[in-house]
Amino acid sequence: MSHLPPGYALLERADANAAHAYLTESYWAKGITLETVKRSLLGSFAVSICHDGSQVAMARVISDFATYAFLTDVYVLDGHQAKGLASAMLRHLLDHPRLQGLARWALFTKDAQSLYAKFGWIEYPMPDRMMVIDARLHAT
Repeated sequence: MSHLPPGYALLERADANAAHAYLTESYWAKGITLETVKRSLLGSFAVSICHDGSQVAMARVISDFATYAFLTDVYVLDGHQAKGLASAMLRHLLDHPRLQGLARWALFTKDAQSLYAKFGWIEYPMPDRMMVIDARLHAT
């Protein structure tokens, strides 16, 4: 696992209330309910980073742990950015024994392409093969 600055600890779990406080204001999950965040955490594998007992970062993977993983809800609170926290979470997830041997990982990002590229992520070379059902794309 990547080294964290003093005072930070990586955990293989996440606090739903802390996650909700961030996600409800994020560009990708604005207005998400606490109940939905709780359900999402129950159905996925999450890691978080705490500082002084408070969750300051999180990343979540949805996977069958055999063939596919979808990385989502990656965030680091302001004031804790530029300390390598996102990189530590990504390295932990990519190296995790339960997530080895997968044929495909996927994610969506608006503005963090350079972070993910450092870990080998590339833009999907065949976008014509990818399809989604996304309520936000169909909203008028």
